[in-house]
Amino acid sequence: MQVRNATPEDRTWIHELRHRVYAEELDQHPVNADGVLVDALDGRNVYLVAADADGPVGFVSLTPPWAGSFGLDKYLSREELPLLDEPDVFEVRILTVEPGRRSAGVATLLMYAAMRWIAGRAGRTIVAMGRDDLLDLYRGVGLVPTGRVITSGTVRFEVMTASVADLTALALGPFASLVQQWRDEVDWQVDTPFAPRADGCEHGGASFGAIGTDFRTLERRREVVVADVLDAWFPPSPHAQAALTEDVAWMTRSSPPTDAGGLLDAIAEARCLPVESLAVGAGSSDLVFRAFGHWLTRESRVLLVDPGYGEYAHVTERVIGCQVDRFRLRHAEGWRLDTERLAEAVGDGAYDLVVVVNPNNPTGRHAPAAELRAAVEASPAGTRWWVDEAYVGYVGLHESLAPFAATDPRLVVCTSMSKMYALSGVRAAYLVAEPTVAATMRRLTPPWQLGLPAQLAAVAALREVDHYPPLWQRTHDLREALVADLAVLDGVEVESSVANFVCLRLPADGPSATRFVEQCRQDDVYVRDLSPLSPSYEGRTVRIAVREEAENARIVAACLRAMEVLRPSVRAGAS
Repeated sequence: MQVRNATPEDRTWIHELRHRVYAEELDQHPVNADGVLVDALDGRNVYLVAADADGPVGFVSLTPPWAGSFGLDKYLSREELPLLDEPDVFEVRILTVEPGRRSAGVATLLMYAAMRWIAGRAGRTIVAMGRDDLLDLYRGVGLVPTGRVITSGTVRFEVMTASVADLTALALGPFASLVQQWRDEVDWQVDTPFAPRADGCEHGGASFGAIGTDFRTLERRREVVVADVLDAWFPPSPHAQAALTEDVAWMTRSSPPTDAGGLLDAIAEARCLPVESLAVGAGSSDLVFRAFGHWLTRESRVLLVDPGYGEYAHVTERVIGCQVDRFRLRHAEGWRLDTERLAEAVGDGAYDLVVVVNPNNPTGRHAPAAELRAAVEASPAGTRWWVDEAYVGYVGLHESLAPFAATDPRLVVCTSMSKMYALSGVRAAYLVAEPTVAATMRRLTPPWQLGLPAQLAAVAALREVDHYPPLWQRTHDLREALVADLAVLDGVEVESSVANFVCLRLPADGPSATRFVEQCRQDDVYVRDLSPLSPSYEGRTVRIAVREEAENARIVAACLRAMEVLRPSVRAGAS
């Protein structure tokens, strides 16, 4: 069995099967002489098709929120079904299987494919019209009735819904053996990964798989362009490199300082911060998991900026199970963070935690520190803010809110040393908070949390204050040259940033981001599909890390080739 995005030939068959089932079999529509039934949403729907050796046997239709309207709009107003106004709701429609194949599990496979496609575009909620005779199928795959009933022709439907997170949990849990069977037997040609990661989080870093995660083929690192994670293009400072290589035998066999006291002192000195306001971690993810796990419960309410760094949604929604809302940034506004609108959203004290990445990853935009500070100062005493400043050096360390965080218990600032100091591999980060908050975090930190290589390299990097700023400036130059070179891509919007990456928004009639990324990998160029981070990206936005000149040239060449290869198939309707 193959599952694929519909081809032009599939669409002809879909229109014919739709007529046979919904006009001739179910009397939902009048029979017509052409023997085809089209849909008003055909130009905006996505169709997934199941086929065997004899041809297609079933299909399902998906309507994304950016289509502008849903099939359900014909039957219910938004007041009657308010969830249709949510920007991350996707409609599953017209699940149809050839009469002779209706007991073969085809419908269940198509529902799984629909869920994966929607999850791949950051959908959070699925809504569907469940035909009376198919309600057991819909319930069996995790959908539940909303209480709304629709009649079309002689057919009765129940409006059903489910969260994508719940459906993903079913795929990873009770349905895991069936999903594994499909993995072994199904030829998966859908433009989204077949299965979710085991941890449920969509990370970048697929490039290391190309290099070799068993570390047997590390020479591949010289062949693969790693632009899907935002590691620095430049090496660590000379003193940081020396700290890691001077006495490797001693460093690898020696236990590090238990509480990383020397690193805490170095951070305090370099940033002019009181040492009692600091806590360190093995990368920012370590700090996020520890802090959020301590502060939050399933009853906590959290506000995330969307689009935003995916780890925060993963921890709050999937690990802890908080009640999470999104503060939506808008492409039409250049992804600008409106801090006044944010302050208004937070002002009623409903949120236990507000998370802001500034400069933002993946939009690349920066909100001035003074504006963001004003929003924090206007917020209720019970609302905690977490501001991630992993990329703040690119706009200037004077834009950091760390000094304010050291005095205000509402604010915690987290800073990774990975991106700005070229230390991604050793995992070092720190947070700044009012001393009592920081003390709690230090208490929650296991002994020897940071290995000796991380402590040595981070201290050396912080002490070389004049080494990194010129490299940050060089990053700006490389980024703008990359933007200019990518501007030749036909129909592609190139979005620059203040940091070490750019984004490509592919044309609506172009390839999906997933297909584009897959094609670039044919040239050993790895870029990041942003589709799983936000439905605002509409499945057609790619993020590219800035590299040095030669690798940037390879990135541009791979992007040009991807558009040349994929555009003909898109025009034919196969993508």
